[in-house]
Amino acid sequence: MFPDESGKRYRTFDSRMKEIFGRKVVKIPLDGGFTCPNRDGRKGYGGCAFCGDGGGEARAIRDSGSAIRNRPAESPDGAAVAEPMPSYECPRAVPPLREQYELGREALRGKWGDAPAIAYFQSYTSTYAPLTRLRALYEEALSLPDVVGLTVATRPDALPDDVLDLLEELSRRTFLTVELGLQSIRDETSARLNRGCTYAEFLAGYRSLKARGIAVCVHLIDGLPGETREMMLDTVRAVAALAPDFVKFHELYIRRGTALEAAYLRGEVRLLTRGEYVSVLAAQIALLPPGTVVERVTGDPLREELVAPDWAGDKKKIRAQLDKTLAAEQITQGIYANCTKLNI
Repeated sequence: MFPDESGKRYRTFDSRMKEIFGRKVVKIPLDGGFTCPNRDGRKGYGGCAFCGDGGGEARAIRDSGSAIRNRPAESPDGAAVAEPMPSYECPRAVPPLREQYELGREALRGKWGDAPAIAYFQSYTSTYAPLTRLRALYEEALSLPDVVGLTVATRPDALPDDVLDLLEELSRRTFLTVELGLQSIRDETSARLNRGCTYAEFLAGYRSLKARGIAVCVHLIDGLPGETREMMLDTVRAVAALAPDFVKFHELYIRRGTALEAAYLRGEVRLLTRGEYVSVLAAQIALLPPGTVVERVTGDPLREELVAPDWAGDKKKIRAQLDKTLAAEQITQGIYANCTKLNI
């Protein structure tokens, strides 16, 4: 099975798309004008410490205190407050979907021509809106030229039953993947980052999707503050036991203007070196079941927003070093699947 047709020692997204569609498929990021329950007060304020004002892999907000978080969901005197009603208010102006899509297609056309596309709702929490609005957005995206599928990035605690019903309906009509942010199985890490979501909530959201036959991509970040190598491996051991359809790995990097930037500049955050990240990632790939698709092995920060580490801006070098490490150590995906403890 490995190396696959691309020469990789892990199951790649490109290979899986060629199995399904018979050719290269591109993903076009779209901003549906969503906000997040961790920003509007329903779960918290300020969002995750690593997240920015574009959500997902994009922009940034300011820290307002010494912790790696923003405003707490409590009253000034420290008393708990009642859960507010969701506002669903978009914090920014968003161009029409068709305009976004056409710009994305044009940017990729020189390299991939008119390859079919997956519409990717990436920014913020892309299931966090009234059902009528979600249906209209998803249907519009699926109607765009050459779109053959849909990916929806969201939080595991933003999947009410009516939204799950809609996603199940869409999954029967098109290639649908729901991307769930987990980052780490450790609730201490999540609390430190103002995630506003627990591992138990992730498991509930994941299982609700899988019970309806919906493909899931689990998003993980290596190098989070306070985490050791063994903790990162434990997260992947737990995820591997779930056998997700897809997984995305990202190194922790610092975006300009985020709460993490403030903590980093205070000397409170240590970042992995490229060698450390690749070493952890190679071991994690060894732990994954062979059938899980490794959709990404590195983040994709904008140069003008990247504070640190510098190496995070060079995807080609990261991927090349990973390939070299896997080959040198004779690691292929799944070689240590189901192993609970290994010195790798």
